Amino acid sequence: MRILNLHINGFGKLQNRDFSFDSGLNVVYGQNEAGKSTLHTFIRGMLFGIEKQRGRASKNDLYSKYEPWEGSGTYEGYMRVESQGEIFRIERRFVKKDQQLRIINETLGREEEPSAALLDRLRCGLSETAYNNTVSIGQLKCATDSGMVAELRNYIANLNTSGSLSLNITRASAYLKSQRRDLESQLLPQAALSYTSILGEIRKLEQEISAPEYENQLSACRDKKAALKQQLEEKQKERENLIQKAARGRQLLAGSQFDGRSSILSCQENVRQLYQNYESSQSLCKKAPGRGRILLLILAALLCIGCAGYFAAQPQRLQGFFLTLPVVLGVLGAGGFIFLALAVLLALTGNRYKRSMTAEYVQLRELFQKYLGDTAVTPEAMAAFEKRTQELLRLCDAIDQSEQTLAALSQETASLQKEEEACSEEIEKQQKIQWELEKKLEHLASCKTQAEALKRSLSENARIQEEIDAIDLAQETMTNLSTSIRDSFGLYLNKTASELISSITGGAYGSMSIDQNLNVFMNTPSRLVPLDQVSTGTMDQIHLAVRLAAAKLMQTGPDFMPLIFDDSFTLYDDERLKTALKWLASAYENQIIIFTCHQREAQLLTANQVPFRMVRI
Repeated sequence: MRILNLHINGFGKLQNRDFSFDSGLNVVYGQNEAGKSTLHTFIRGMLFGIEKQRGRASKNDLYSKYEPWEGSGTYEGYMRVESQGEIFRIERRFVKKDQQLRIINETLGREEEPSAALLDRLRCGLSETAYNNTVSIGQLKCATDSGMVAELRNYIANLNTSGSLSLNITRASAYLKSQRRDLESQLLPQAALSYTSILGEIRKLEQEISAPEYENQLSACRDKKAALKQQLEEKQKERENLIQKAARGRQLLAGSQFDGRSSILSCQENVRQLYQNYESSQSLCKKAPGRGRILLLILAALLCIGCAGYFAAQPQRLQGFFLTLPVVLGVLGAGGFIFLALAVLLALTGNRYKRSMTAEYVQLRELFQKYLGDTAVTPEAMAAFEKRTQELLRLCDAIDQSEQTLAALSQETASLQKEEEACSEEIEKQQKIQWELEKKLEHLASCKTQAEALKRSLSENARIQEEIDAIDLAQETMTNLSTSIRDSFGLYLNKTASELISSITGGAYGSMSIDQNLNVFMNTPSRLVPLDQVSTGTMDQIHLAVRLAAAKLMQTGPDFMPLIFDDSFTLYDDERLKTALKWLASAYENQIIIFTCHQREAQLLTANQVPFRMVRI
């Protein structure tokens, strides 16, 4: 692949600039801060793109570093390249929210789909990491002498063991071991035992909770208590009504001047007897002789007495009568006495009946007045009294019935109160049971939560163990593969690098060797020279040779990427620089681009009659 020319609309400090390159050696000259590294990064961006990082990394990433300085917003450009006889124009826009990539096949006159296969072809099979570590070369001396040895040894070790610059076997192995330790520290060895224990506790709690004693009867008890309370309220109302009814009945009895059934019956019997006596006395009074009869008896008595006086005065009137005077006088006197006695007796008897009737009448009047409010002593009054007393007796019966019902209600109320108290006690018991149940349920929920957490821990343990097993397998596989790769790729790498080293050092070192401990030795006619005994300049040359060897081995297809040097020869002396430039011009047949801030590269190339193109920034 060969870069033909570049057009930059906006990239860092470069705006609306065009650059062209030849197929051979190109020297891009510019003073410090002229934009050489910007142009180098633009080529890399056109090939692989530039993504804006996130978070803190975005402050110093390539995207932010090379945003157009003038703020024009045209963060874009294109690069024309030749690949396998065809010319392609790669157009890119780097703006984060409007990134675009277009590839125009100018040879065929059409736009190509920027597929992975096409991009792989244009990049000669190199990934961005491989590109940065092979054909894109910065300053070679990037550490102190001892640090340079370690860096070069690590670089060669990566290539020698994995065949890839992006895969560091040593670091990968150390990383895997570190990951294994981290994963082992995350394992919870007691999780299985704790999980078994907590499952037993859950089963025990579930059995306890399912026991009949924990059946929720609180609602039924509360309903029963509410029903009992309602019954008590109804019974209480009924009892109060009966009490009021009995009180009203007793009040009526008291208003009628009775205190109960016995007093009513006694009064009733008394009135009946009085009325009966009154009727008898009235009847006797009616049957007793009247005054005329008494007067007749008195007149008869007086007549007898008068006749007796008459005959006593004129005894001669008895002459010729069969009775003597004494007899006549005796008979008349006795008759008069008898008639008089009868008159007196009749008078006395009539008075006695009358007095009795009067007394009974007066009593009846008082009683009727008292109980009926009427003084008439008549059969109607007596019937009214009987009716009244019967009503009062029925009232007494009602009072007695109310009192009996009240007593029964009192018993029922007492029974209901006992049931209510029993319900209250049962509710308290059920509340205590439900409280215990809630505690057990809370404990059960907690146990289930712990079990779920432990289950996740077991699952996590299994996952971690799988990862540990995978790490172990990866370690084993990587070890096996690294041995195989070292035997194949490492052999070719050593061979290719040794050929390049012989040329770049002007024959000072014929080849390079890497032992099983990855120690690098330079071969001389007399001995093997350890890497740490060569000069830093030689280390730079070895580094360059290894990169070029890796570039040759890693690029696929008929094309090779251009070699791009960015101030890579700053610390070379003139003789070593002349050797390196002559060697590069002959060793690498594809395009070479050298960015430099010195004039000596161009002077040495001109002096040694090495053709090149000069590009100024």
